[in-house]
Amino acid sequence: MPSLFIDTERLRDLNSGLGQVCLHLGHELVRQRPADWSLTFLVPKGQTGVFGDSVNYIEASWQRKLWIPGHPGGGTYDVWHCLHQDSAYLPGKAPLILTIYDLNFLERADYSAAKKKRRLDKLQRKINKATLLTAGSAYTASVVREHLKVPAELPMEVVYTGVAVDPGKAPAELNSQSPIKSFSQSPFFLSVGVIHPKKNVHTLLPLLEAFPDYRLILAGPDRHAYAQHIREQAQKLGVADRLLMPGPVDEATKLWLYAHCEAFMFPSLSEGFGLPVAEAMTFGKPVFSSNLTSLPEVGGKEAYYFENFEPESMAKVVHDGLHDFGQNSLREERLKKRAAGFSWPSIAKEYWSLYRTLLGN
Repeated sequence: MPSLFIDTERLRDLNSGLGQVCLHLGHELVRQRPADWSLTFLVPKGQTGVFGDSVNYIEASWQRKLWIPGHPGGGTYDVWHCLHQDSAYLPGKAPLILTIYDLNFLERADYSAAKKKRRLDKLQRKINKATLLTAGSAYTASVVREHLKVPAELPMEVVYTGVAVDPGKAPAELNSQSPIKSFSQSPFFLSVGVIHPKKNVHTLLPLLEAFPDYRLILAGPDRHAYAQHIREQAQKLGVADRLLMPGPVDEATKLWLYAHCEAFMFPSLSEGFGLPVAEAMTFGKPVFSSNLTSLPEVGGKEAYYFENFEPESMAKVVHDGLHDFGQNSLREERLKKRAAGFSWPSIAKEYWSLYRTLLGN
């Protein structure tokens, strides 16, 4: 019986993108599992059973970084899949699929050249052990080839991320005590994601000057100093009363925000994929995105793109885009159709094909 080991240790942080990947891909891999394969999941302490009782589990610990026992039949695993490039758990001899979602650290101004080199060197050692690479986008694949040595004989496949949000589960009403409820009585623009300089969301503040009837909600973890910078800028522009930064929101609130926003804004400077864009498209909402890194791969021809971040230019893109969206009755359905292409069932199917190919080789 072929055996597959999957590192889903990042389930320890379900609010992160990697945590969501581990959860949804893991469930779908189990659902599609061929009858003759055994699955073993590496999970955080206390998460044994998260994917049901038909698979095996090993709980992560510092000892496991040094040694992980083989499959129940004895010996090593036939295929080992690291779901992200920063995993500390690597196989001894098993064929390794290494998934690389982004090299965003290369864009960080707060990282020294030496620190970036150390991270690249660490990733290179993992690539040297890999039998197959998957990249979260074609853009990520190109950056990997540019900055790391990928042997010509080492295959690298692009496998996108799935969208798990279900518009049908969006609540009709928010809790009456939620600050979002009263704030969102007026039409609002929405952005979802960690409040970090690379997200570039401070460029959205001048839109509140150009669109005086609108408000702006920036939902996501806001502990970085950049969040305070945004609040100060909003005060200087005189738009602080039309800006809401609620911090992290639960799933129900996020779905409600997607369902009720007038448009979704994502001026990010660097993304390995750009999941919030695909999520907003699932709701058929007009999406205004930067045209950088992987984002055009997600939005395709259905999103509207900022060519630069000058306030007048961004305001024109939004004005023209909202007008176009309002005049084109097919836009909403085309957005939903594109988002449907990023599904966990199709992604799990791609991975099962790769696992079989690797086993055959």
